[in-house]
Amino acid sequence: MSESNKTTFGPVPSRRLGRSLGINNIPPKICPYSCLYCQVGRTFPMEVQRKEFYDPEIILRDTEEKIRDAAKRQEPIDYLSFVPDGEPTLDVHLGREIKELKKLGIKIAVITNASLIWREDVRNELCEADWVSVKVDAAIRNVWRKVNRPHGSLLLEKILPGISDFARIHQGVLATETMLLEGINDQPEDMEKISDFITSIAPKKSYLSIPTRPPAESRIRPPSESAVNRAYQVFTGKGIQTECLIEYEGNAFAFTGDAREDLLSITAVHPMRDDAVQEFLAKAGAGREVIERLLEDEELIEVGYENKKFYLRKMVRDA
Repeated sequence: MSESNKTTFGPVPSRRLGRSLGINNIPPKICPYSCLYCQVGRTFPMEVQRKEFYDPEIILRDTEEKIRDAAKRQEPIDYLSFVPDGEPTLDVHLGREIKELKKLGIKIAVITNASLIWREDVRNELCEADWVSVKVDAAIRNVWRKVNRPHGSLLLEKILPGISDFARIHQGVLATETMLLEGINDQPEDMEKISDFITSIAPKKSYLSIPTRPPAESRIRPPSESAVNRAYQVFTGKGIQTECLIEYEGNAFAFTGDAREDLLSITAVHPMRDDAVQEFLAKAGAGREVIERLLEDEELIEVGYENKKFYLRKMVRDA
């Protein structure tokens, strides 16, 4: 592999991390999973053995260069984020890279599918990061196999306890992410099992996602707004701090003072109950016609849950 390949990109806006400088420590599609929804496509072949992909000095050099360039352009960087096109924990040098990069004075994030977190060495190396997101798409074995299509040697019965062990020892911020797929892992039983597990590990925040880019399998579709709202209510009902990621990165957290734009921003992340919307409109000095117009323009969706009315931003369905 040529060491002239750039291993960094950005900084780019991230709802989770602010301004993130991405570190691509794994070549495309080297992963223990071949997820149905992966925007990079199928994994051929799948890999579970940790190895060297790039010299750590190359990653450090590329990162330092990007930081200097960003500083010249006066672009802030909140996190250095390991978010490659493969699974970052396959990199045998991950722990060393995190330690060296922390010397640059910027927080380190790692977004992992948790497929190798059953390994003690992986857990220990991830503990060096300030912020770690682990994937929890299923807590039922057959659903996990259907969604993530793991390497044959992997066992969910080892991965979930591995996540629990990591949650107990990690001193930084722990987040989870669950990708919801229509008719596959968005049923009430799935949400109960996943939320029970997430409750047990007590993450700082849990994200519910939908496919917003073309997935590996063309038959995959995002769930309905009602299913997303149901999942959100189940999660928050158990005390999980939850956000929805149902559209492209962009203006989701911008509060403009414009009631219409602010409602779209908020409901892209948090479904709002009808009484909360009324309270918001009153504070904004706006009337009910704002909601009526958003519904008429099909930018907002009205859904029900346990005899209550919720509003949710209409989801992107480009998948």
